[in-house]
Amino acid sequence: MNITEDPSTSTLAARESEVRSYSRSWPTTFDRAQGSTLYNVDGKPYLDFFAGAGALNYGHNNPVLKEALLDYISSDRIIHSLDMFTEARTDFLNTFGEMILAPRNLDYRVVFPGPGGANAVEAALKLARKVTGRESVINFTNAFHGMTLGALSVTGNSLKRGGAGVPLVHATPMPFDDYFGRDYPDFFYFERLLTDTGSGLNKPAAVIVETVQGEGGINAARAEWLRGLSELCRKHDILLILDDVQMGCGRTGGFFSFEEAGIKPDMVCLSKSISGSGLPMALTLVRPQLDIWEPGEHNGTFRGIAPAFVTATEAIRTFWADNALERSTLAKGARIESRFNALSAAHPGAGLVAKGRGLARGLQFADGETAGRVAAGCFERGLLVETSGPEDEVLKLLPALTITNDELDRGLDIIESATDAALAA
Repeated sequence: MNITEDPSTSTLAARESEVRSYSRSWPTTFDRAQGSTLYNVDGKPYLDFFAGAGALNYGHNNPVLKEALLDYISSDRIIHSLDMFTEARTDFLNTFGEMILAPRNLDYRVVFPGPGGANAVEAALKLARKVTGRESVINFTNAFHGMTLGALSVTGNSLKRGGAGVPLVHATPMPFDDYFGRDYPDFFYFERLLTDTGSGLNKPAAVIVETVQGEGGINAARAEWLRGLSELCRKHDILLILDDVQMGCGRTGGFFSFEEAGIKPDMVCLSKSISGSGLPMALTLVRPQLDIWEPGEHNGTFRGIAPAFVTATEAIRTFWADNALERSTLAKGARIESRFNALSAAHPGAGLVAKGRGLARGLQFADGETAGRVAAGCFERGLLVETSGPEDEVLKLLPALTITNDELDRGLDIIESATDAALAA
């Protein structure tokens, strides 16, 4: 993106590592945020279609969650607790069990693996190998599961994989849904390798999958494809790990993104919006029969960030006592899809494609350069939106689930304007 750098960022840019990324696309210094709006130090507002890469499903500084957090901190309650029992931890586990798992007929033990999504993935991979005694894991083309070595081994992006500096082993990629444009039956290649004793594929411990590939370009798997994958795993005694780090907590409609498919994964990875407030928190959910850890066999210093438990509990009580948020998310997603389809029709030769589910939406362009120009144009017009996909060719929308229809329409107007300008250029 060709964006003029704000002078206020020059000192920060000089001191911080070259690895920074989002600050290059949005070169201004942000100061405050509320709901779906961020303000820079000069008070300029920016509408947020990024939501902390999916970590702020309920918006910035949600007043209900903020009140719960401030009440907790101001009364000198426990902040850091490793895995000791605390009232905040107990309250979260009970609320999560009663309001999220039980109504969905899900029975999982909860592992607190550390503060981030990669921690949740690493714990799942490690436990799957311990349970099965096997090493190999199957992942999918264009997958993204995190930046630590184990998570990178099951990630598809070549740039991110190249940063590892060592061989990434014990993982085999398979085609994600629609990878071949449905020219072949689902899983024909995967199942053939599993059943052919000459294929050279070691029997996998697990398969890890996203229902919607966010970083991969908003690639949404069909419900029937996910059901077929679940059946295949059961048939061959392979554990199914569902990475719901970005697409969970209501992003696609239901609390879990796999609900629509009617499947029950063996393990589920959650992070990002599970705390509700943007505080670090992650969970690895495992079927009780798989919970064979020895005490302390998997641990970490930041497994007990109690303020995150408090806001997570309040988020569940506030937003998941009924299905109002789910209905709203699906309606807003349909609103985006309709606008994107109209935008594609307005530019018939540009190869625009609307993608996604719920409020995980994408507009695919012919190439990354064009998508980058659109994203830059959005920033100049006061909208924060990122790109994703193998060549960054997809404009990726992850607005807060609590965004208003007026805010949503205003952001979509900006995208249309930036698209018109970029394609005209």
